[in-house]
Amino acid sequence: QVQLVESGGGSVQSGESLRLSCVASGHTYRRYDMTWFRQAPGKGREGVAMIDNLGRTKHATAVKGRFTISQDNEKNTLYLQMNSLSPEDTAMYYCAAGRDVRAWWQSTDQYTYWGQGTQVTVSS
Repeated sequence: QVQLVESGGGSVQSGESLRLSCVASGHTYRRYDMTWFRQAPGKGREGVAMIDNLGRTKHATAVKGRFTISQDNEKNTLYLQMNSLSPEDTAMYYCAAGRDVRAWWQSTDQYTYWGQGTQVTVSS
């Protein structure tokens, strides 16, 4: 069992930065691949960035060069550093844990555990 709790969302202006955190609990946390998803109103849940259990990362094309996923295993915490935010980044952001997601990392079906989400709002 893995519990995930996100924080760090908020309201910012276009061009500003935010760092999201996701604290994980559960003794098997480090065996999981971890991904940040986001969901804007009226849209489906979109995979933003993933870090696997070996520390390898993937980022969606829409955020590449602006967002960076990382983790601190000592703190059992996943991060998403978001720079140069734009109104198109406005969404609820979720962290998720799954096993062996591989090339299907952007598919919500691959994930067993989800956090409750943290809202990010970017105004122009």
